Amino acid sequence: MAKPGILLDVRDLRIEGESGGRWQEIVKGVSFRLDRGEVLGLIGESGAGKSTIGLAALGYARPGCRFSGGQVLFEGRDLLRMSEKELRRLRGMRIAYVAQSAAAYFNPAHRLIDQFIEVLAVHGFSDRAAAATKARELYRRLGLPDAEQFGQRYPHQVSGGQLQRAMIAMAMAGDPDLIVFDEPTTALDVTTQVGVLMAVRSAVRGSKTAALYITHDLAVVAQVADRIMVLRHGETVEEAGTRALLDTPGQDYTRRLLAADPAIRPQRTADAHLLEIAGLSASYGARRVLDSISIRVPKGRTMAIVGESGSGKSTLARVITGLLVPDTGTLRFDGATLSGGINQRDRETLRRIQLIHQIPDTALNPRQKISEILGRPLGFYGGLKSEAVAGQVARLLEQVELSPTLAERFPGELSGGQKQRICIARAIAADPDLIICDEVTSGLDPLVAEGILDLLSTLQKQSGKTYLFITHDLKIVAAIADTVVVMKDGEVVEQNERDAVLQNPSSDYTECLIASVPQMHGGWLDALIARQGGTP
Repeated sequence: MAKPGILLDVRDLRIEGESGGRWQEIVKGVSFRLDRGEVLGLIGESGAGKSTIGLAALGYARPGCRFSGGQVLFEGRDLLRMSEKELRRLRGMRIAYVAQSAAAYFNPAHRLIDQFIEVLAVHGFSDRAAAATKARELYRRLGLPDAEQFGQRYPHQVSGGQLQRAMIAMAMAGDPDLIVFDEPTTALDVTTQVGVLMAVRSAVRGSKTAALYITHDLAVVAQVADRIMVLRHGETVEEAGTRALLDTPGQDYTRRLLAADPAIRPQRTADAHLLEIAGLSASYGARRVLDSISIRVPKGRTMAIVGESGSGKSTLARVITGLLVPDTGTLRFDGATLSGGINQRDRETLRRIQLIHQIPDTALNPRQKISEILGRPLGFYGGLKSEAVAGQVARLLEQVELSPTLAERFPGELSGGQKQRICIARAIAADPDLIICDEVTSGLDPLVAEGILDLLSTLQKQSGKTYLFITHDLKIVAAIADTVVVMKDGEVVEQNERDAVLQNPSSDYTECLIASVPQMHGGWLDALIARQGGTP
């Protein structure tokens, strides 16, 4: 039986994963307890088992995994021994889940509000009007634009950050006792992230909802978690109260995580420009999303594009790659006019401009092995035959710090961070001149993100590649950018050399972005709420 106050009691949890026809233990005897109204943060590098443990709190093991031991007690009842019918009654109402990838979570054929209402309908809540009212209340609470009409949109009609908040709203629909947040702010810009963190705190404190908060962002977990558990290779490294762990970590690995801020490299200048955009505007249907954009991307350097969710950063990337034809304006690439649509570009032009997607779950074919995913650009652009592809695939995996043995796995068998690195390897395979990096480190833990940034810097030094780096992480901007463009509502509000933008911004909006970057100390969010006139 559960002890008073204990909602979730995980005891000696063991989970195995299948690889190459063999089962290997990937979660190795993890134990923890969670009281009502308490938030436990799970941190650790990619592949540590964070998401696997989070799913276990719903009594679920992803394909290719199985429970091999232990208990997951929810109010004293073992989820691992419940029938699927019993689990379905709990999931979505008593226990909710906020996935890392919102785009892969929603049905693209249905409006957002209909999918919200379905969560309640499958559990017997038949009042559609009341469910719709609750949806709008949560949309408003989470800071979504035009809350009254937001739910009428389809998933592809909103930004990645807005879709993430819509998924959090769905998780809150049934007033659950436990919410598993799996990297819920990964895709969000700093200003939006603050709003979501406030909403998460409000939900937990106001309703005594407990939460598992899985993240790689230590500054974020410091604002929401009462306790933190550090994981590595499926094992517990240490567990302590948030303040104690951040101030006096007991293990070397935890100290390395805390110290893993990317190093700020010297700013560089360039005389030539690889990409020049002038007067560019673009629309989705009748809605204008980019307005009179003019930028020049220095050759062999890194330009960062920053701004809040919905500012047009990823849309600009779609225009540059030819996935969205602009309404007006010109694009010149390496001195030549760049055709607006992808179908009008020759193979060599396609090779020279590559995009690393923000969401690997939607960028990787789940039915293809990694060897096929990486082998296609090697054959398409490089003309390599099958016998030469295997060696090049292994080399690419090693370049992005993955084992060549992963070549025979499917994307669903990899962690979120591993999948993102596969996307990076696929772009590198084409040997492009311009790589558009769309939030490529947002799903990675600090140590792995640091390694990816080092890798990108090394490639740039070796081959002179140019990067257009879309990000909401201003620490990353300081570490990798030479120039910075700040966007808001589809317009450029500021562009300059990196140090000028970060140290002496000319726009009030840029100042707001800089002030909204979470700090490692636990009182930062409370102080921000107080400054804004709210109550923590």
